[in-house]
Amino acid sequence: MIEIKNLTHSLGGKLVLDDVSFSVQDESILGIVGINGAGKSTLLRLLAGVYTPDNGEISYDGRSPALSSTRQDIFFLPDDPYYDTHTTPNSLFTFYKTTYPAAEREAFDSLLREYKIDPKGHIRNFSKGMRRQTFIALALAVRPRYILLDEAFDGLDPLSRKIFKEAIISLVEDGGATVLISSHSLRELEDFCDKFILIDAKRIKCGGDISEHISELCKFEMAFANAPGESLFEGLPVVSLTLRGRFATVILQGDAEEMKARLTALSPLVMEQFELDFEEVFIHDVTNGGQRYEK
Repeated sequence: MIEIKNLTHSLGGKLVLDDVSFSVQDESILGIVGINGAGKSTLLRLLAGVYTPDNGEISYDGRSPALSSTRQDIFFLPDDPYYDTHTTPNSLFTFYKTTYPAAEREAFDSLLREYKIDPKGHIRNFSKGMRRQTFIALALAVRPRYILLDEAFDGLDPLSRKIFKEAIISLVEDGGATVLISSHSLRELEDFCDKFILIDAKRIKCGGDISEHISELCKFEMAFANAPGESLFEGLPVVSLTLRGRFATVILQGDAEEMKARLTALSPLVMEQFELDFEEVFIHDVTNGGQRYEK
């Protein structure tokens, strides 16, 4: 299990993370979300041992990420990994094999073939997506116990994302890995992660099970005989309200059936409930109070 306690860190004299605490259960996938500059990348670098925190503790089953024995269990894939002008997929694997002796060449080559990547090609000449695919193949071939992925879906086409997600799920279910993944592609995380945390204003604003979190909100569209005003919805737990002439779109916090009954009492001519996705809930959490974090 990964445990983070009271983590605080600054970069260039600017506070980035402030008193962050959470834990990640073994063999799970945690999505890390937040707006640009929220501190997602900094958090992953701290977890990987690239940065040393100003205050607080990080432990992997009680071990510090600063220990070489711990680092062999961790693979960190940043959003823009380093390579030099002569690096090829073949040389990349050879280099990482010295740090991760259990890395599987066959698995690496298999993924390169699936991604149609030339193992002898120079990575500098690859497209952004091809570079991402190469490093993803490497991360999966290493088969680490803990895998930290920063903007993992960036640059990947739909087929590549599908292959990647299936491989990650297999790594968790069959290999016993634990995955932390940050991404702006919230729809990708929605059906992929077991849990999530939202970083906002330097702290964890909310988190927990994605499906349960989404179910705390409900969305309705209605049409009325006359244009409604905001006062019509007073007393309701309104998260978002959009009025357009005789039409209203409202997002409410609470049980969907209870909210539907309360809206029916407003006598709309037509009312329809719509499913919310993780992206809509994320916007709510960033712009409103958000929910508690369930450890």
